[in-house]
Amino acid sequence: MQYKSLKEAAYEANMEIQHRQLAIYTFGNVSAIDRSAGVVAIKPSGVPYAELKPADMVLVDLENKVLEGANRPSSDTKTHILLYRHFPNIGGVCHTHSTYAVAWAQAMRAIPNFGTTHADHLVTAVPVTELMSDEMILGDYEHETGNQILDIFRKENLSPDEVEMVLVACHGPFAWGKDAAKAVYNAAVLEELAKMAYLTLQINPLASSIKQTLIDKHYFRKHGQNAYYGQGGY
Repeated sequence: MQYKSLKEAAYEANMEIQHRQLAIYTFGNVSAIDRSAGVVAIKPSGVPYAELKPADMVLVDLENKVLEGANRPSSDTKTHILLYRHFPNIGGVCHTHSTYAVAWAQAMRAIPNFGTTHADHLVTAVPVTELMSDEMILGDYEHETGNQILDIFRKENLSPDEVEMVLVACHGPFAWGKDAAKAVYNAAVLEELAKMAYLTLQINPLASSIKQTLIDKHYFRKHGQNAYYGQGGY
């Protein structure tokens, strides 16, 4: 009962994946972390969303050790854990197989910043990782998936507090946020950006990123100390 609220937060976020149509059947997973305790609640592996209950969430520590749960944790747990360990301000991680984001990941292309909807959420393209080597695939695959995410953030000098989403090449999207609910929100936003960018290129294959002044205007009216959009929510 000590981590009841943590399990409930993870459960509600996982149910939102299905509600937002970001995954079907058993695809996708969300986790939530209690930073003070170093405990993560995550979806059990291979359990359909319709069968999930809050009590089914598996508790693991930051060394990937199962602390509580009758089921095995998500097969992506090691990726989640690595992100928690290296991105200290995040409180939730979401992985989906949403159609348009996966298509960009499979194409191994970053999603360009074509318009103000994208700019409302980040000033950069949505980054895509390098393709994983055979050695990494045949090794500790889920851990290396996390390393691929860390590597692209280092290479492009990106802040995980500002860019809360990424595409893993030939795999799919990961998103995160201040809590599990925000992680799913960012995953849903990512899917919409991926769809809009795809349609933009269908209409105009030569489309280019919008100018920086427009990007900055839309991003900073929602983010930072001078933000003036909304009522202080998402």
